[in-house]
Amino acid sequence: MQSVKVLAKGQVVIPAAIRKKYSIQPGCKIQIFEYGNLIFLVPPSKDPIGQAMGCLPPNPSLSEELLKERRKDFDE
Repeated sequence: MQSVKVLAKGQVVIPAAIRKKYSIQPGCKIQIFEYGNLIFLVPPSKDPIGQAMGCLPPNPSLSEELLKERRKDFDE
């Protein structure tokens, strides 16, 4: 795992090896999303669904949270 420093405007520099591996060029758009306390940077992909499979951690389980919410609604 590599560490990067956050600059004054909230910018981070993606290390050159990672940019090369994922073909990230200047002007390239990258998706950013958060899940729990994790932040994901997702490079462009020809098959985004296929590449995204398995990238989210198993916890917290969204299905378990949904079931808890539904049970709560049912009990009220």
